[in-house]
Amino acid sequence: MPDEVDVAVIGAGHAGLNAVKEIRKVTDRFLLINGGGLGTTCAKIGCMPSKVAIHLAEVFQARNQFQRYGIEGAEALRVEQAAALEHVRELRDTFVDLVLANTTDEMGDELVEGFARFIDAQTLQVGDRVIRAGAVVIATGASAVVPADWSARLGDRILTVETLFEQERLPESVAVIGLGPIGVEIGQALHRLGVQVVGIEASQTIARLEDPVVSQAAVDILRREFPVWLGHAAQVEREGDGVRVSAGGREVLVESVFLSMGWRPNVVGLGLENVGCTLDERGVPFFDPRTLQVGRHPIYLSGDATGGIANLQVAAAQGRVAGYNACHKAPRHCEVKTPMTIVFSEPNIAVVGASWSGLDEDSVVVVQQRFGPVGRALIMGRNRGVLRLYADRRSRRVLGGAMVGPRCEHLAHLLAWGIQSGLTADEMLMMPFYHPVIEEALQDALHELVKGLDVSVPTASRPGGLFPWRRQAAAAD
Repeated sequence: MPDEVDVAVIGAGHAGLNAVKEIRKVTDRFLLINGGGLGTTCAKIGCMPSKVAIHLAEVFQARNQFQRYGIEGAEALRVEQAAALEHVRELRDTFVDLVLANTTDEMGDELVEGFARFIDAQTLQVGDRVIRAGAVVIATGASAVVPADWSARLGDRILTVETLFEQERLPESVAVIGLGPIGVEIGQALHRLGVQVVGIEASQTIARLEDPVVSQAAVDILRREFPVWLGHAAQVEREGDGVRVSAGGREVLVESVFLSMGWRPNVVGLGLENVGCTLDERGVPFFDPRTLQVGRHPIYLSGDATGGIANLQVAAAQGRVAGYNACHKAPRHCEVKTPMTIVFSEPNIAVVGASWSGLDEDSVVVVQQRFGPVGRALIMGRNRGVLRLYADRRSRRVLGGAMVGPRCEHLAHLLAWGIQSGLTADEMLMMPFYHPVIEEALQDALHELVKGLDVSVPTASRPGGLFPWRRQAAAAD
């Protein structure tokens, strides 16, 4: 006889665990099914171990500033790679333990270990066990893309975020293939930890940047550290104990290649062909992006399994919506928030709000602020980069921005909060600023934005006053 439950959740990552939180509010008749090791992508192979490695690399890189401040002896410092990798693993395991301690460690029979496969839209098989569910949440995550023929030819010369931190030592040389956010972060960290790095990207930009000025600035800064080849796809061949990599007439022999060529949703093997839903070329079922429901089936898709850009906050939010909708007749919709991408390179790269390609040049004002003259950046010796802001000419609302510069992870949040609140450039300037802080770069850019808007829109046409919602609230009282 099959097990009968109200909801079955496939996958114990952030999306799946957040789905369970919502389901538990309604019913205790649920199962969480997980194939492979427990622990979220973020904790095991993603955000946390990579940020530990990035921080280690940044700390070691600081030695290059010693002479500027009269500190001698920097040339004698070395990285003990085995100890550094062990530190990354120790902290990674700490993050995993913290996740498990508050989630799956507390589960008993609700946790089923094994790989699930659909028999039909409401029936799953896990090993010899058959589970009948009123609804199913798919939260199976994603895996790093590795072309099958590359895997066959290169074998253990291939590294990804899933294998890099398991190494006992770092390679002496590596080609980082794919300079999206992960490739940029890991490539720079490896270089700073003593690895000879070449970065290769098939497109003409890095970190998915669209703004041409910020893109060029980011490329110029990264090229100060290691070679960056753009505009040509990489070709690879095994050569002895290494790999010969070529692109656009250039070639290099390296010990290993680090692949950052995107993520593939973990949906192969789920048996979705037995559900009767329409699948895209990756095998991902078509779903409503608002409710996350797959067609008219009682199936909900969430997290990295959707095939979108991997992001913990999005995965968690989608997990909550999927879990809620699996238990309620009236669906909840995913909230639309201001897009924000942050790359934890040094300097940071960030994109917030409207994308460059989505702007109408006739209706927007674009300004920029270099980090060169920003006092705090000068003090830190990290004053390379540029911040660009976009605003609507008529409404004066800030629409978005892109930046490469010091501590832009913080500027990106401030900008995102202002855009989410619908603030104009004038209203954002009314917010408090301190001195000397990196945030003054945003303040200066906003001043430039107001000047540009003043030129493009006559004074009589501007919205009257600041913080209009306060006036409206007062009028209502």
